[in-house]
Amino acid sequence: MQVLKENPMREILLDKVVINIGVGESGERHKKAMTLVENLTGQKPVATYSTQTIRNFGIRRGEAIGVKVTLRGEKAKEFLMKALKVKEFKLSAKSINAGNFSFGIQEHIDLPGVDYDPDIGIFGMDVCVVLRRRGYRVARRRRCRSKVGSRHRINREETLEWLRSLGVEVI
Repeated sequence: MQVLKENPMREILLDKVVINIGVGESGERHKKAMTLVENLTGQKPVATYSTQTIRNFGIRRGEAIGVKVTLRGEKAKEFLMKALKVKEFKLSAKSINAGNFSFGIQEHIDLPGVDYDPDIGIFGMDVCVVLRRRGYRVARRRRCRSKVGSRHRINREETLEWLRSLGVEVI
């Protein structure tokens, strides 16, 4: 008798975790956010720039107003588990889409193992998580690019199931 094994191509994997801090201004506060993200993740962050001028907020086009970093692999899983501890493993159903979900952290000092540093201050951050299956490379590769089939894409129910496997309660 033959035992059916689950197809390894159908396994859902953690693709990346993107951490974003929207500072809203350049200068000293932006530099502090850069050092904070570098200390939290161990990777060099990238500055994000404004696309338009908003006089009421004092923002000019092309001004550095945010910081982001992309984590992959083991670092991504480790940071995600820390961030979910802050949210007490509870997420809103509104923040979950097909193959990705996002949530915010009000204060970075809520993360486990992070102490308050008066030189840096307190920052909030957005955590965006992207899931994938093996084979998604066909959509990104340079040569013979192709579309990912609809049966191979991750739907919302599968995302919810993956979150439940981590012990996350969806409200």
